[in-house]
Amino acid sequence: MRHTVVERELELEFILSPGHSVPVPARLGYFTDDPYAVHITFHIDSLHPVHWTFGRDLLVEGVFRPCGHGDVRVWPSKADGRSVVLVALSSPDGDALLQAPAAQVSAWLERTLRAVPPGTEGEQLGLDDGLAELLAR
Repeated sequence: MRHTVVERELELEFILSPGHSVPVPARLGYFTDDPYAVHITFHIDSLHPVHWTFGRDLLVEGVFRPCGHGDVRVWPSKADGRSVVLVALSSPDGDALLQAPAAQVSAWLERTLRAVPPGTEGEQLGLDDGLAELLAR
């Protein structure tokens, strides 16, 4: 089975306080061999980039309406008259509020949805083939 990677480099805004933010280069990643997840890598000024992984459906829904709870929350908003997507991340190391351009996130998500349409994620995992192989023994 051939696996596809859908990536997008973009600049997020790390919101420090109302009216104060710093740009953070990031990469969105989607891998068809991990079809339920999206991956975000933040290229901050360190030797080790920060990686977050969460459900693709959470990001898809968050473009349109607030969703998520706990470690990852996503919701649409406006900033300076343009549509943005806000992502709140919580971990034992701290919390982060990030703002992304909605148009760029949506365009990337559309590419992931073309690569693996909603409802077909399970087919990408090859579970049926693995189960058939196990049962044949």
